[in-house]
Amino acid sequence: MVDVVNKAFEAARKAQEAAYSGKMTVYEHKKVKDEKTHLTAFNDVAVLKDIPCKLSFQSKQAAADTAAAMAVSQTIKLFMAPDININPGSKITVTQNGVTKDYTYSGVPAVYVTHQEIVLELFERWA
Repeated sequence: MVDVVNKAFEAARKAQEAAYSGKMTVYEHKKVKDEKTHLTAFNDVAVLKDIPCKLSFQSKQAAADTAAAMAVSQTIKLFMAPDININPGSKITVTQNGVTKDYTYSGVPAVYVTHQEIVLELFERWA
């Protein structure tokens, strides 16, 4: 019985991952020492490269509409394999449908057997 359930989870995960149309590279802002000058500076270091993923966008209309304009907020979710670990505050560069953008996140990922979801924000600068 357990074997049947595991095979079902494996098939569901493969189906989920077949929908991944993007690739992501994850950067962390780390201290790096220049061997020539012996100076230490912060640089973007790629810790994960070309990881399959999928972005999902959801727009929500705010409850309070004004005559001038309606407020609209957008939720950006990143879907990826459940065994990928991304540290909060990392810069996540995603290319999907020919568009490349930088994002970050500070929340807790929702991890499921088949995938995980992370709510993203547009990356502005390192904190």
